[in-house]
Amino acid sequence: MNWPSECAAVIPCLNEQEAIASLVAAVRPYLPTILVVDDGSTDRSAALAQEAGAEVLRHPTTRGKGAALQTGWQCARARRFQWALALDGDGQHSPDDIPAFLQCAERNSVALVVGNRMTDAASMPPLRRFVNGWMSRRLSHATRRVLPDSQCGFRLMNLDAWSALPITATHFEIESEVLLAFVAAGHAVEFVPIRVIYKNEQSKIHPLRDAARWLRWWSHARRSVPKKVR
Repeated sequence: MNWPSECAAVIPCLNEQEAIASLVAAVRPYLPTILVVDDGSTDRSAALAQEAGAEVLRHPTTRGKGAALQTGWQCARARRFQWALALDGDGQHSPDDIPAFLQCAERNSVALVVGNRMTDAASMPPLRRFVNGWMSRRLSHATRRVLPDSQCGFRLMNLDAWSALPITATHFEIESEVLLAFVAAGHAVEFVPIRVIYKNEQSKIHPLRDAARWLRWWSHARRSVPKKVR
């Protein structure tokens, strides 16, 4: 597959001026079309991303990570890309892991490839490790399959498959909703090990607010999982 012409990188971004330019520059050798979705940043993120070679899509106000990803995916599909590779804008995902996603999709004919940080879980901040493990166990139990890292935002996704699914999340529950929807629809999903990179970046996740939002989403989502998946 000619990945540079078939796949666009989609990077949601909120006030990431310290990391966004170097991230875009590192992604370009693998995927030259990079869509940075500026989700209402108040710093120079958008300008720096554009200077580094990305196409910038702007939300005038902050709408949430899920909304930013959906904007990027919609744009990529409208531009006739078949695939989108999502990376977080804070630099915690290494572009050097991109070939592993592309190779997995080609080798296994899957519709969704998700990064798996849990092979190096000790390098994750303790709270993130705990929350990710707890949420991943809930989703694994509901789908009756092992989903080791349900919250990782480093993903390769087939856009035709995504476009047929009822994805509506606008915040951090987007990772769970996409994963659950792909599994419930019967699409093949694989996980690939990725390195863990955490510096001193400030997480955009608000522990109480976003945990409550995820629990509200989960109380509805688990009732809609088809019995054949359970």
